[in-house]
Amino acid sequence: MKATALSLHLIGCGPNTSRGTVEQLGFKAFNLARLSRLGVAVPPAFVLGTDWFREFRALGGRLPSDTREALMVGIGHLEAHSGLAFSSQRRPLLLSVRSGASVSMPGMLETVLNVGLCETTISGFLRISGNPHLVWDSYRRLIEGWADTVAGLDGAPFAAARQDALASAGVASVAELDFRTLRTLAQREMVLYEAAAAQQFPQSPIEQLEAAIAAVFRSWDSSKATFYREAHGIDPALGTAVTVQRMVFGNAGGTSGAGVGFTRNPATGGAELYLDYASNAQGEDVVSGRVQLAGGTSVQALSPVIRGELTQLAGLLEHEFHDAQEFEFTVENGKLFVLQTRDAKRTALAALRIALDLAESGLTTAAQARERVAKLAPAALESVELAGAESEAPLATGISAGIGVASGAAVCDPARAIARARAGEAVILVRDDIATGDIAALEVSAGLLAVRGARTAHAAVVARQLGKPCIVGCGGLMIEAGQQAMRFGSRRLVEGDMLTLDAATGRVYAGTLPVVRRQPFDLLVRLAKLKD
Repeated sequence: MKATALSLHLIGCGPNTSRGTVEQLGFKAFNLARLSRLGVAVPPAFVLGTDWFREFRALGGRLPSDTREALMVGIGHLEAHSGLAFSSQRRPLLLSVRSGASVSMPGMLETVLNVGLCETTISGFLRISGNPHLVWDSYRRLIEGWADTVAGLDGAPFAAARQDALASAGVASVAELDFRTLRTLAQREMVLYEAAAAQQFPQSPIEQLEAAIAAVFRSWDSSKATFYREAHGIDPALGTAVTVQRMVFGNAGGTSGAGVGFTRNPATGGAELYLDYASNAQGEDVVSGRVQLAGGTSVQALSPVIRGELTQLAGLLEHEFHDAQEFEFTVENGKLFVLQTRDAKRTALAALRIALDLAESGLTTAAQARERVAKLAPAALESVELAGAESEAPLATGISAGIGVASGAAVCDPARAIARARAGEAVILVRDDIATGDIAALEVSAGLLAVRGARTAHAAVVARQLGKPCIVGCGGLMIEAGQQAMRFGSRRLVEGDMLTLDAATGRVYAGTLPVVRRQPFDLLVRLAKLKD
C-alpha cells in the first residue's frame, strides 16, 4: 500500500480541518478537530490516521517507503499557517509528535517534543525567539526525550547530569538555570547520548520526524500500554494515530507555562475547576509525574486573563461533550492553546455526583445519567475516612490526588510490590516519581505515595480511575538509595513497615489506623428522585 493512499488529516488549518471519524483520527485528534471548528485556539496539525499504524505493523515495524512524500504534504500546510519553514536555518518550524488511539489510554503511549531542533536550526530558533534560555532548554529536552522514547536508553545518566547542573548553580529547578548552564547541560547530554547509543544524534529534521513517528507507533506495544489494554479490555488491533503538530512553547518565560485541567473535581465530583499549572514549563513537566508542583496553588501563576479564559473553556467543553472533561493546555507568551480534551477519568463517587449535576442542570438527560451510574458498585461509592486521626501525628503531608484511606506495607520497588500483593498482602507503593510505567504495581497496590508529581499527572489520573488513594508531592519523604528504606524527616522506616495514607488531607501516618465508611445518602436520594 502506498503512503499517499493512506489517510492524512488536517487540524487547525482553516476550512480544511478534518471531519474524519474517531476511528480514523484517534480520539485526541478527533476532539481537537471539533475544538478547532468551534474557534478554540489549537496549534495547527496533520494526522497520520490509524491506517498508518496498521501498515507500519504489516511492514514489520517500518514506515511505508513513500512516507516522506506524504509528510512533506502535511508539513506544507503547517508552514502555510505558521509562516515558518521546517528545516529552515532562519525561521525553523518545530514540531511535536503525539499519539492518539480511538480510546483513552492516559499516559500509556508516547510523545516526542521539539522535533526539528538541531545544530543547523538552533541559530534560527534563537533569531525568531530572541530567547536563548528557551532555545537551550528546548534542545536539552529534545535530547532527553529522544534518549528515552526513541532510543530506549537508561535515563539515569541524564538525570544525574541535570542534578549536577542544579547543584553547581545552587538552584532547585532547571527553569532557574541560566542559558549558559543550559547550553553546557545540552552539550553534556549530547555526549552521554552518543556514548550510550553508539551513534550520532540525528541532525536532519526530517529524519528526526520519521524516527519520532515510528517510536510513537512502537509505543502501542510497550509493556505499560499492553498491560493497560488487557486490564481494560481494549482491542489490541485498534492501534494509534499520530498527530504532528506545531510546537507551542510553555517554557518561553514567565508569561508562559503548561497545565492540565478538569472541568470538575475528578476525586469528589465538585463543580469546580481543578487545575495544575507549571510556569515556564512544557507539558511533560506536569503529566510525567517527575516534577514537583505546588498542587492547586500553582494556578496563582496564571494571569487573571488566562484564568478567565480557562473558566470559559471549561463551560464550552462541557456544553460540547456533555460530560466533565480533562484538558491539556499551553500558555505561550500570554496566549492560551489547547492541546487535548477527553472525558475525565474520575472516582466512582465523582461519577455519581457529576452524572446527577449534569442531568439536573439539563446538560444531559435523566436516562443518560442513569446509564452512566448503572455499573457503579455500591461499595465503591462509600467514602472511607479515618476515625480519630486528630490524635495521631502525621509523618508527612503531601498533595491529595484522590480520596479515601489506604493502609498497607510500604514497598518501594514495583516488582516487589506485585509479589507481595499477589501473596495476599496489602501494599502501599512508595516511589520518587508517580509514573505510568508502574501501572502493573499500581493496579494491585492499596495506595500510592510519591515524593514528586502532580495530582493531574497521568499516573495520578489512572490511580483515581482505579479508586486508589494517592498522595503526590510529599517533600518530607526521602527514599534511600537501594530502595529498601525511607525517611520521613528524622524517622526511618524499612520496607514492610505499615503506612496509612489519608488521601483526603494528603497526610501520611505510621501504622494502621481505624477507618469509618459512609454512604453518600444525599446523592443516593437525588439518584432515587432522578429515577422517579
